[in-house]
Amino acid sequence: MKNSKLVYYGIIHSVGVFLYVSAVAFLMFNGEKLFGGKADNFLQPVAMLLLLVVSAAITGSLVLVRPINFYLSGMKREAVKLLIYTIISLVLITLIVFAANIIW
Repeated sequence: MKNSKLVYYGIIHSVGVFLYVSAVAFLMFNGEKLFGGKADNFLQPVAMLLLLVVSAAITGSLVLVRPINFYLSGMKREAVKLLIYTIISLVLITLIVFAANIIW
């Protein structure tokens, strides 16, 4: 598989993680307006911890499923490259978000 396609997949997976994380951050930022005030019962912390577990599963899937599939299909070099490209893309997106946060 061409490197350009692996880079493309890495960027697409990273953008997917960014969009998912942005949606969860929006939910958390507006949670008080949407769900009420402070945690006044046992279910609110449970819901947050379940959201953490679901988020780990979704983002882990976005980052790892295709490289694992490549690896198990015998495309070991491509699997490692794709994982590296995805991580590099995530780091670049993170740096952009930090820079935007500093500017605003």
